[in-house]
Amino acid sequence: MRTKRLFCLGCGALILLFFLAQGIASATELTKDDIDFRKDIYVGKNGARLPYRLFVPLGYNANRKYPLLLWLHGGTGRGSDNVRQLTRENQLGTHFWITSEAQAKFPVFVLAPQCPSGENWAEPEFNQPGKALQLTMEILAKVEKQFSIDPERVYIAGQSMGGLGVWSLLQMYPGQWAAAIVMSAYDTFTDIPAIAKVPLWVFQGDADESVPVDTVRRMMRQLNKAHVNLRYTEYHKVDHEVWNKAFAEPDLIPWLSAQKRTSLPGGQVGSGTTPSSY
Repeated sequence: MRTKRLFCLGCGALILLFFLAQGIASATELTKDDIDFRKDIYVGKNGARLPYRLFVPLGYNANRKYPLLLWLHGGTGRGSDNVRQLTRENQLGTHFWITSEAQAKFPVFVLAPQCPSGENWAEPEFNQPGKALQLTMEILAKVEKQFSIDPERVYIAGQSMGGLGVWSLLQMYPGQWAAAIVMSAYDTFTDIPAIAKVPLWVFQGDADESVPVDTVRRMMRQLNKAHVNLRYTEYHKVDHEVWNKAFAEPDLIPWLSAQKRTSLPGGQVGSGTTPSSY
């Protein structure tokens, strides 16, 4: 009887170990995003932390120079899980660039930091970058040292709240960007000459209730008067989620990949609008 009892106890221990092992395996199981986007947390000098993801082009070769896109997510990407900035409404903005078709044309790094809950990338009334955006610039500097990044081909793009961050970076960190993309965002502009140095493509829906199209049209008129290198695409009967249309634009990758900080082609008007409409 004692032998049988010990045997049962041994079975129970084995079963417990099995389920513990299964639990550990599930907890450490990698998602496709974990494979595609390197996962890290940046720690600043003052101890502040910021999660971020980094896509490194397949077959990365340190002997060549690569472009890099800094992607700033919208409001639903906020948090500390280092996941939301890649998923849901931010799925297109991060994954569009890493498809095999896109990478074949434009083998770009994609840097995707995550803004903490309750914070914004920037305040459009003052064009001041938030703490997370300042840490993002430190992450960018770190990545540029870690990998072979072409300083003449560093781009910024963002949607909604991320677009606020793009406007702020253009004005607070001038001279660093090869081109910029803004989707569904507004700004009050404190340094238009700084913006004028960068080729810019702005996307807006005329049915957007979060960012009124009249506000964006006034902004575009201001930029045009200053001869900003501007391309503006406005979609009819499209709401705030304009990125669903923007990432279907066939010219998006050719336009962005053609931009270099030392070579600024003339401004253009996007296919979705005419100069007289704003």
